[in-house]
Amino acid sequence: MGHRTTPGGAPRLLADLPAVHTTLIGVALPGLVITTEEGRLTGHGLEGFYQAGTRLLSRCRLRVAGREPLAVQARTIGADRVRSVETLRASGQSGPDPDILIERIHSADGTERITLHSAAPHPLRLPVEVALGTDLADLAAIASGDAGPELPAHVHTCGLRWSGGPRSATVTAEPQPADVLASAGVLRWELQLPPGGRASVLLRVRPGGRTPPRAVGHGATSPLAPARATGDDGRIVALLRTGLDDLRSLLLRDPVNPSDTHLAAGAPWRCGPAPADALAAARMALPLGTGLAAGTLRMLARAQTPGPGPHAGMIPGPRRDAGPHVPPSCTGTEATLLFPVLLAEARRWGLLDRDTEQLLPAAERCLAWLRNTVCDGLYLPDPQPGGPCRAETQAHAHRAALLGGDLLDAFGRPGGDELRQWARAVRTAFRDDFWIDAPGGGRPAAVRASDGRPVPHAGAAAVHLLDTGLLARGEPAPGLLDRADTGHLARLLGGPGMDSGWGLRGLAVRDPGYNPFGHRSGAVRVHETALAVAGLAAAGHKAEATSLLRGLLAAAAAFGHRLPEMYAGEQRTEGSAPLPHPAACRPAATAAASAVLLLTTVAGIRPDAPAGTVSLHPMAGAPLGEVAVTGLSIAGAPFSVRVGRLGVAVVEEAADGLQLGV
Repeated sequence: MGHRTTPGGAPRLLADLPAVHTTLIGVALPGLVITTEEGRLTGHGLEGFYQAGTRLLSRCRLRVAGREPLAVQARTIGADRVRSVETLRASGQSGPDPDILIERIHSADGTERITLHSAAPHPLRLPVEVALGTDLADLAAIASGDAGPELPAHVHTCGLRWSGGPRSATVTAEPQPADVLASAGVLRWELQLPPGGRASVLLRVRPGGRTPPRAVGHGATSPLAPARATGDDGRIVALLRTGLDDLRSLLLRDPVNPSDTHLAAGAPWRCGPAPADALAAARMALPLGTGLAAGTLRMLARAQTPGPGPHAGMIPGPRRDAGPHVPPSCTGTEATLLFPVLLAEARRWGLLDRDTEQLLPAAERCLAWLRNTVCDGLYLPDPQPGGPCRAETQAHAHRAALLGGDLLDAFGRPGGDELRQWARAVRTAFRDDFWIDAPGGGRPAAVRASDGRPVPHAGAAAVHLLDTGLLARGEPAPGLLDRADTGHLARLLGGPGMDSGWGLRGLAVRDPGYNPFGHRSGAVRVHETALAVAGLAAAGHKAEATSLLRGLLAAAAAFGHRLPEMYAGEQRTEGSAPLPHPAACRPAATAAASAVLLLTTVAGIRPDAPAGTVSLHPMAGAPLGEVAVTGLSIAGAPFSVRVGRLGVAVVEEAADGLQLGV
């Protein structure tokens, strides 16, 4: 929607957010439709048709034969549509059976089709009316409770029009209504239904009467390959299908260069650019092709802070709550460190050298910012200056240094040796400065405060220590933990304090400040759980990786395979279901892209397109049974892989000349 509507660091606004978990959301950005769980627009809360952050219509109440139909069922059918079914008894026949079925399809492109199906034994002539209204409110105003009253309606060609300041909206109808009552905001028809017949009304909601722009993900220019999974476990099959649909729905064009696309963070609160989320999601989506990564990187390169100055080369980003034990972190730090990582790994998946070279100066500026900010010190504070040294930030920085240095070497640029030297120094000192010894092996501190004191709480942010990145020949880059300490961390993450049975908690149950609904203090964040599965599997910790994988798939099934960005970290018990977080985005880019990462992890795909190789390291024990993935992309060509029930992976389709490595 072109602007950030997330309340971020505003506690009052967070407390006032309308609940999302009881709504149904259809997304095809910049369009959005939000209904009640019954599939209705009642004029309350978040409900409505939106375009580019403005609510064009908030109320659409249907009456047939003078009565409101009975809601029977509503659900999303694809990322961009909500289907509801309502019934009515209209023929005067005795008995409890309804004889009119009403189907309503709300689409994020700003249309609603209302279809009446008759099962009556004789023809019916039914008066149908819809009562419409809107406040033309901005989504941020709705979030803060400042939407304002409904505006008066005026007669417009085949419908109604509303105006408020510079904004306006129209609703037109096919067929043309018999009556238009502007004072009441009502359109009326007399519909004829033969026995067994049907009749439809189509409503079109438009900003100022204009046709809204076509959603990026529903055009021929979508950068995402049409991947598909089959296999023994239908949950991962459905999760990939829904995840891809959601990713397409969240695609946005960069207004500066419309050929570049990137992902919004999530609906409804974060439908604009969010650099760290966009980079993280594009990285997980690399198996779907490098086009999304390239567009995201180009968009963010244009936003990079110019020099000179302490922030030169940094990608701006807002502060983010980091839980009860540490101050907020800076998403700009994370984004700046993710930029060279995404570029380096996109090259491994097949980004062309000319595209990589075009983006290399921006990556060099990110790496120069890292060197200049660390300066003579060892660790990168976050936020700068004077902030604490977070373990996850050092993991991001270490990965950026290694993959960035490798990237510089590949194109004959200077600076790689200096980055690797710093990374080695951090690896050598990290255990002494960040590891907290305890019975059972200890654990990494979340933060090293400015006075050198470690903050010992156990948080899911530690999974970033396992996410080391990909180097040449499909080899994982070295991490900040040695093999023994990685094992200690695996046991911590796989233990009952962190593994809720539905995924990884943001904070261990017994830590002070634990809150099962806390953004960073106990809720399960899908992205972090998926990273944990990938990192644990790569490090050979089968049991812990498998447990978290199965928990996430169980949660996905409970959410209709459309995972929200987070949900409560309450312990899973027999017959229970994960508790939704009332403010979580759903769909969310990182949650949707996590489906791709999970399948890539199960198959163990590690490409090196510049070297013309791909290696397969499938998860031990084949935790999902047989699974096949088709329609991926490596080196610009389709790639398909199958993992058998014995855990053996076989390439079934690949680019000409792509060799299977060890």
